[in-house]
Amino acid sequence: MRLGGIVVCSLIEDVVVEATKCKGCTNCIKHCPVQAIRVKNGKAKIIKSKCIHCGTCIQTCSFNAFTGILHGIEDMFRYSYRIAIIDPVLYGQFNDEITPPEIIDGIKKYGFDEVVDLSLGTKAITEYTKKYVAAKEKLPIISSSCPAVIRLIQLRFHELTKHILPIKSPAEITAYMARKKAREALELRNEEIGVYYFSPCTAQLYNTNLSADTRTQYINGTLSIKSAFLMLSKELKSCEGVDSFCPSGKGLNWGRVEGQSKALGIREYLAIDGIENVMEILEKIQDQKIKDVAFLECQACINGCVGGNLTIENSFVARNRIRELAGKYHTCTMNNIGMDTEKMLITKKIRPLYGNKLDSDLFKAMEKLNKIEMINKTLPQKDCGACGSPSCRALAKDIVLGYAKQEDCMVNIKKTSFNSIVEEIAIEDYI
Repeated sequence: MRLGGIVVCSLIEDVVVEATKCKGCTNCIKHCPVQAIRVKNGKAKIIKSKCIHCGTCIQTCSFNAFTGILHGIEDMFRYSYRIAIIDPVLYGQFNDEITPPEIIDGIKKYGFDEVVDLSLGTKAITEYTKKYVAAKEKLPIISSSCPAVIRLIQLRFHELTKHILPIKSPAEITAYMARKKAREALELRNEEIGVYYFSPCTAQLYNTNLSADTRTQYINGTLSIKSAFLMLSKELKSCEGVDSFCPSGKGLNWGRVEGQSKALGIREYLAIDGIENVMEILEKIQDQKIKDVAFLECQACINGCVGGNLTIENSFVARNRIRELAGKYHTCTMNNIGMDTEKMLITKKIRPLYGNKLDSDLFKAMEKLNKIEMINKTLPQKDCGACGSPSCRALAKDIVLGYAKQEDCMVNIKKTSFNSIVEEIAIEDYI
């Protein structure tokens, strides 16, 4: 459906490649942090089992070939009561002259009956996390707010899965609380309420719900922050704002890196942004090279959620705006709607995932591993990406798994061709 020229959609389920836009340049395979992309027959392909939905490919592709799968939903006005969940990142997309109350007023003009700030959910998570960290002996506790980081841990850092904070996303919790309030105050049935989330990135929209890999229970649809910005920019001149806006200053700070950690009021924390930096720190944590850290806040995007791939403003500029807004509203306190602890928690165990599994049979897996090592020794170790795989070792593995051929190595092909030409010349000279 289109709302004011903007497509309203349900959850983005995955990141895909639009073949007509892909030029096969191999830029994506060089930037993918988990080597989940290959270029075959001149087109990029995503290995679903390896993808962590971080959206790096979306940000680095010069041809905009990567996008999310969007599924249209029925007319949002089929719900008698419509709620918008606003990520604080949205406020950071506008200049200082545009206030959050004006943004909220603009959103309401598009048909929403109520606008709820994500601060509501972040406050509940912060309160729970303080108690959880204090009660745990095995530290650090790793924030579960970034789905891309959680999936990375599940795929690459299996020993750290037990350190993940077992709580749902701020958007999911905020949606639950907003629904509960609407049901009780307005005597509405659950199916009469439509909840829409304004999200900064594809990882938040993918919402694998960690090990459970289930759909969101409380959110009916989503808009990207970028789409919301374009939608609101046309209407802000006529927006007056509301006087009742008073989010949690600490909750607003969740839009930027270190916001979650500072909200806890503890000193023993480590906040990291950027997926490559996150991977380096997680490796050190797993190897126990970093100790005395109680809480680990990892954000896949540079500067945190303000750097998400569905935003429009420079992340450094947006981060500064969020900081200023958090300072402005630091004295505000939000009313607790009431949150059942069991509704907040992830009940299923967060288990490791095996995207790199060679074979379910251990003996066959060892055989394949030996073949990979043998083939890798025959490759030039230049990691040029011309073969369509991100590295020579990745190509060796692709060959063993049947995704590629040894002839795909351009360096070896050129070397073989050159040697053949030299041989022919030598024979001709001899004759």
